[in-house]
Amino acid sequence: MVRPPPAGLLDATCPRRHFSRMSRSALIPEITPETILRAYSIGLFPMAESADDDRLFWLDPEERGIFPLNGLIVSRSLAGTVRSNRYEVSADRDFDAVIDACAAQSTTRPTTWINREIRALYRALFDRGHAHTIECRRDGALVGGLYGVSLGAAFFGESMFHRETDASKVALVHLVARLNAGGYALLDAQIVTPHLARLGAVGVARSTYRRKLARAIALKGAFGAIDAGGPVEGARALDLALQRNVTTGPKPA
Repeated sequence: MVRPPPAGLLDATCPRRHFSRMSRSALIPEITPETILRAYSIGLFPMAESADDDRLFWLDPEERGIFPLNGLIVSRSLAGTVRSNRYEVSADRDFDAVIDACAAQSTTRPTTWINREIRALYRALFDRGHAHTIECRRDGALVGGLYGVSLGAAFFGESMFHRETDASKVALVHLVARLNAGGYALLDAQIVTPHLARLGAVGVARSTYRRKLARAIALKGAFGAIDAGGPVEGARALDLALQRNVTTGPKPA
């Protein structure tokens, strides 16, 4: 069994049991941003053993975590936080700050899988327009956010963080709103943890995931489509995330 670095959209403390049914390839001798995109397109994602190990390997879970884009679970309290605009939410403003925060160690997260190679590769994907961030700020300070990769109409969530209550959840709501507005068909969460399940993540078999993936990457998602309507206030983001009285882009057949 793989000794797991923490992983999954957004859960830096993913328990070891979630990696018990995963295929792991040989260590990758050389990897480029284009290699990562090709890997995502066939259902693989890269990871490192730790921040101190520059080597990467591929993971291919038997059960893949996804967020159905019409199935996000938003509690009453979280909905109130989103509507209140407590946090200033933006996209793609500061990739480096977001990945640094996702990689930061703390008393509750003593290790991280985001190494120097991951940072450099995903920064290159950001520069090419494939990696994106959602950022939450309060009084100008970055207090939460997430990053991931866009390919066709699929979005692959990589990691998230928070420094204030619900900031990462607010970022997730805004991400789902943005994906729905842009006609995305798949939000990959890698692994379903109890935390993600409470927000609506579900596990699907590898074969099912690959069918969904093939349909999604054949479509064209527009990550920035939501911005055409002006600033994304909390109430609008919530309606889009929950698909209430909104028009969204194309969905797969």
